[in-house]
Amino acid sequence: MKSEQLHREEIVRFGKLLHQAGLVAATDGNLSVRLDNGTILCTPTLMSKGLMQADDLVIVDRQGRKLSGSRDVSSEIAMHLLIYGKRPDIGAVVHAHPPTATGYAAAGLALDRALCAELIVTLGSVPLANYETPGTPELAEALAPLVADHDAILMANHGVVTCGVDLLTAYMNMETVEHFARIALVTHLLGKQQPLSEQHVDKLREIRSKYHAHNHALVEGKD
Repeated sequence: MKSEQLHREEIVRFGKLLHQAGLVAATDGNLSVRLDNGTILCTPTLMSKGLMQADDLVIVDRQGRKLSGSRDVSSEIAMHLLIYGKRPDIGAVVHAHPPTATGYAAAGLALDRALCAELIVTLGSVPLANYETPGTPELAEALAPLVADHDAILMANHGVVTCGVDLLTAYMNMETVEHFARIALVTHLLGKQQPLSEQHVDKLREIRSKYHAHNHALVEGKD
């Protein structure tokens, strides 16, 4: 089992990676992990993810009430709590504003076409949740129908939320969404898309099932 301090250091590290990769700007975005006792360690509000220190993070209970930390809790903690509540397999959540993927969200377009084998294996597809004001219970409600079956969701006119068995997986899922969005954009610019056949997609879904089972086994082995 990872100590709380190791989780803190990991959030700081991936926060910097998000910032360096241009997946967030200014004080955008938030990251969290589920601790062994069921509480949530998360990034604070109004702070650059590239400038955080381990002691800037806060701990909240399952209702989002702050238990420890000198800074304020992000107003978007509700989406994290929703995912943890509906997905007992999830250990970490990342919310960011990757430019290309967020462009799709602002255009009202999901990333749900079978254009790349790798995306189907890692994420399946990336649906679009209806717009609701960030930081409100209504946003969490908009995500609710999609959380059970997806590890990455576009939020209309807002950004992207990803999750995973651990923070590394949740972060890589965010990178994958943005990378696929760039590929999809190129197909739009070229004026042609050539989706995979349903038969090929079915085979990739079988691989996805094995991939997820393997990842979960690795994480459980680490614990």
